[in-house]
Amino acid sequence: MKVALLSGGVGGARFARGVTAAVDPADVTVIGNVGDDLEVLGMAVSPDLDSILYALAGLNDDERGWGRADESWRALETVSALGGEDWFRLGDRDLGLHLVRTQALRAGEPLSSVTRRLARAVGIEARLLPATDDRQRTWIDTPAGSFPFQEWFVARGHRDDVDGVRFEGECTPAPGVLEALGEADVIVIAPSNPYVSIWPILAVPRIRGSLRDREVPCIAVSPLVGGHAVKGPADRMLARMAGGTSPAHVASCYAGLIDALVVDEADPRDPLAIRAVVTQTLMTDLAASRRLAETVLAAA
Repeated sequence: MKVALLSGGVGGARFARGVTAAVDPADVTVIGNVGDDLEVLGMAVSPDLDSILYALAGLNDDERGWGRADESWRALETVSALGGEDWFRLGDRDLGLHLVRTQALRAGEPLSSVTRRLARAVGIEARLLPATDDRQRTWIDTPAGSFPFQEWFVARGHRDDVDGVRFEGECTPAPGVLEALGEADVIVIAPSNPYVSIWPILAVPRIRGSLRDREVPCIAVSPLVGGHAVKGPADRMLARMAGGTSPAHVASCYAGLIDALVVDEADPRDPLAIRAVVTQTLMTDLAASRRLAETVLAAA
């Protein structure tokens, strides 16, 4: 079974690892959000792509939820002591990846090519692709003003209520993205924040069009458990922007694009306009991620 997975970081990364444990990794293409990308201390950082890469390579820090395991912070301590930009935490091991990516991008190599090389270097069999090679940036509109995503999410601790999300950049799909969607037996939307992790991917017009015109099932996994986010502000955003946190509110974020929504047993059994698949969605370890992935793929 060939799987095309649209994913953000953290929850999406854990689910991606479950998918590659459930089917042949060579048959999996993960299409990652790049609306969160930013430049830190002159380096090009792709937080969601990196979370997926680390998870698929077994290098991620499960306890912290982001970054690499067995990390140290000596470089960041020096940056802070020298009065440098230290609000976005980059560990010493993590820095190596950003340095390699930045050098390649400055030499003119596309992000998709760099990502492919990085994934191969850490032994990943699945294909990991950015949604686009073009510059895309997510902006968050709040009562306190409009902020680039990472400034709102990290620097401001995502404490501001969100009135809207918009995306800067006219983007085309990265090489291989449309082919992966067209060749897939099933398209899956990972349990990621719809607004800031999946919508940036869908903001690439030809990707949205591919999902709209698909001939195979497209299944989304809700990021909520019992109406609450496992991590992050997805529940607050849904309550304010969609009017609630029920499965119906999650499904509304993907209107016309999905055939089924996978929801947790703790969520309400409200009627949906699409098929609901009820299971345990909390991914406490790799075994749980694999069970969830198997349930999702079986539902196709």
